[in-house]
Amino acid sequence: MSVLEITAISYAIQGRALLDRADLAIAAGQRVGLIGANGAGKSTLLRLIAGELTADGGEIRLASRARLAWVKQEAPSGEGSVLDAVLAADDERLALLAGMADAAPARLAEIHERLRAIGADAAPARAARILAGLGFDDAAQARPIADFSGGWRMRVALAAALFAAPDLLLLDEPTNHLDLEAALWLESWLTRFPGAALVVSHDRGLLDRAVHAIAHLDGGKLSLTPGGFEAFARITAERRAQERRAAERVAGERARIEAFVARFRAKATKARQAQSRLKALERLPQTIAVVEAAPARFDFPAPRPIAPPMLRLDEVSVGYDGRAVLRGISLRLDSEDRIALLGANGNGKSTLAKLLVGRLAPLSGRMERARGLGVGYFAQHQLEDLLAEESPLDHLGRALPRANVTALRAHLARFGLDSERVERRVDELSGGERARLALALATSEAPHLLVLDEPTNHLDIDARQALVAALAEFPGAVVLISHDAHLIDLIADRLWLVADGRVQAFAGDLAAYRAGLASPEPAAATGERRETSARLVRRERASARAASAPLRRAAEAAEARLAALAAERAAIEARLADPTLYDATGAAEIARANKRLAAIADAVTEAEEAWLAAAEALEEG
Repeated sequence: MSVLEITAISYAIQGRALLDRADLAIAAGQRVGLIGANGAGKSTLLRLIAGELTADGGEIRLASRARLAWVKQEAPSGEGSVLDAVLAADDERLALLAGMADAAPARLAEIHERLRAIGADAAPARAARILAGLGFDDAAQARPIADFSGGWRMRVALAAALFAAPDLLLLDEPTNHLDLEAALWLESWLTRFPGAALVVSHDRGLLDRAVHAIAHLDGGKLSLTPGGFEAFARITAERRAQERRAAERVAGERARIEAFVARFRAKATKARQAQSRLKALERLPQTIAVVEAAPARFDFPAPRPIAPPMLRLDEVSVGYDGRAVLRGISLRLDSEDRIALLGANGNGKSTLAKLLVGRLAPLSGRMERARGLGVGYFAQHQLEDLLAEESPLDHLGRALPRANVTALRAHLARFGLDSERVERRVDELSGGERARLALALATSEAPHLLVLDEPTNHLDIDARQALVAALAEFPGAVVLISHDAHLIDLIADRLWLVADGRVQAFAGDLAAYRAGLASPEPAAATGERRETSARLVRRERASARAASAPLRRAAEAAEARLAALAAERAAIEARLADPTLYDATGAAEIARANKRLAAIADAVTEAEEAWLAAAEALEEG
């Protein structure tokens, strides 16, 4: 049964169609990730579903009595406490409690019965648990929302939506304002959420581990692909490859026929054949090759060589107004280091970043920088500091006053800001384009060290992948703060944990850190307990491997089948590309080849579905 059905919905802004007779159905309990390029209309679709906008055509139907909750990108505010704001999300509970004051005895009994049925007594505890998962301790839950920054207020909005236990939950970039720990908590929570969810996100980890399907909004249409983002990317790439090959075959046949017609049209003896070829040309499908949007691109300028160590700290303390936030920091940075900072918001990650880039001076200890060290710093607030009425060229010209316009344009082009965008006002740029400008400014002087504090918040999936590629090629050092686990996995060689006023190397990888957040091991555990625990883990892993063996074999068989089908299809397409086949005697073979290609396409679909089913079962196991 569908909790949401969207049928032939259309919506345009200033004549530009964001949705063009788009269809989508979400089953009860199904979690769907909604992806698409910046400006494709994802947030607009959520507003249409929530009733904030009215569609130009089509229909949006929610299941009868279905409850809807929506977390927008804008942060809430108010003077009420954090806990009260979350409790207020349950409209029915509030109405029942308000009605108790002047209710007649019979009505009062009904209210008590209904409050018992919806678990009203346990509501404060449940709200407190959700808030704790998002980083609010008991004291913070009692404080007014207005006391918190925008990022923390967004967490309140998220907590309120989760507390409401809706049948359909709409989330618009829910991890943008979360730290890694809260993002991992949300991901885990979503996997257990019993309702349906439509999640707009560019977070590949969330899209791979917390959703059942991917809805892609492209060209005004919605397409649904089962599985997470990795499955979507693989299937989409294969479909595009098939379409390109089909387009190439049609284009080749069209060129051959056109050449024949051009050669023989004027010859009487060939006139009939030319007319026949013209009719064949008209019958050829107008297949358009897949022309993907210009790929996102970043290109960090290479710094000049510098003598090691780049930066060394020895027993450094740092903080504000003479009060230390972090103490006893001893570390060293060299070229090509790739370090990610772990730790919940408020533990001092941004403070450490400011120390590294020179925005804060040590309160004590020794800090040595290599001669000529250049540092680039990207911080979230920098997007807010951009001047709305100025262009990217204006901003970069102020940062590089000696550079000519050609050099400025060339540097901005490194970050995908083309000749037209560099002259737009900042307030006309998308969030992703502003992030590109901030990255261009941070790297304008070819720094040796890049310190990036949440660089992906406004970047779509393609741009995030471009950032990964650029950082992989960057010869300098990188220190990264990010809630994007996928980015950390791909970039970081080392992890530093910022917690309890200290900065220490984290011995494990991100998976170990994630596991520790889920079930932290007591620090005082004895060696015997650790050994016993290790044996138990090994036994559990062996048991899990044995249980999953049939699924792995099924996935491997499906992969082998796909490989065999791909090889057979390539052989047939190579034969179809042979011009000698298209003479009078080749018609039967061409027909058989095309028939087999159609059968192969069906077989590929079946094999992909088998692979997806096995892969999903392995993930769930």
